[in-house]
Amino acid sequence: MNQCKAFNRFASVICVLTLTAIGFSGCIRTRANINNESSPVVPAADTTSVVKASIPLPASLKVADAKTILERKQVPVLCYHQIRDWKETDSKTARPYIVPVAQFKAQMKALADSGYTAILPDELYAYLATGLPVPEKAVMLSFDDGDADQVTNGLPELNKYGFKGVFFIMTVSMGRSIYMTKEQIKSLSDAGHTIGSHTWDHKNVKKFEAADWVTQIEKPSKQLEEITGKPIQYFAYPFGLWKPEVIEPLKERGMIAAFQLAIARDEQQPLHTIRRIIVPGTWNGEQLIKNMKASF
Repeated sequence: MNQCKAFNRFASVICVLTLTAIGFSGCIRTRANINNESSPVVPAADTTSVVKASIPLPASLKVADAKTILERKQVPVLCYHQIRDWKETDSKTARPYIVPVAQFKAQMKALADSGYTAILPDELYAYLATGLPVPEKAVMLSFDDGDADQVTNGLPELNKYGFKGVFFIMTVSMGRSIYMTKEQIKSLSDAGHTIGSHTWDHKNVKKFEAADWVTQIEKPSKQLEEITGKPIQYFAYPFGLWKPEVIEPLKERGMIAAFQLAIARDEQQPLHTIRRIIVPGTWNGEQLIKNMKASF
């Protein structure tokens, strides 16, 4: 039985058992005078063919030790921010985090044409933690901050190829100019995408003080859970920055995995230092595949 067949068999078992599916940030924030504006709601999507792992995992499956997790082949995790065309006012330092629409279309087409399957954090966690199989060409698409153009410009391309992604939301900006509304976030969740936490206002986790764990982690998680009706179990570090001392507090607050950027994973806590690469707007589809393979 090949890997994909094993993966599908696992999904079927999960359905039979009716287990509950649960449902970097190096970005530069220079936006000011954010005003309330309404944004279109995400259109409903057919999720009948979406294969998901489930959390909690079956009791017979134990989480592997750190060494075993580190030895598993890494799944490429791509990190996106804004998906829109460049403006004359965009600085040279901001442009790497802005992917023009045509480039994003080319990148998604290249992934599809190359046979990649977009998996969700539940599936990635199940694979890393227990060795449950994922498709041979698996990739994870992640989107940081909660920019509305991820929905208006990015989502149609995801839908075109049946891709799902994880959206890490910075809750301070919800419903404000150029950012997603609560309705959009709920619609993404309802359509089979994963919603994760990206703090309240993008504060560097390495600089957290005691009160920040409530303001930056606990309250945003509660707010997102109220919107989606699902637990918030995945976290993306603002600026991709972390230190070992923050991992246990994240675990205590329900984060079963966390995502950084491209530096080495922590040898003791690999599930909370999963690597991602930022996709710049200068890459076409061929360059995306080439750089993704080189990094992972």
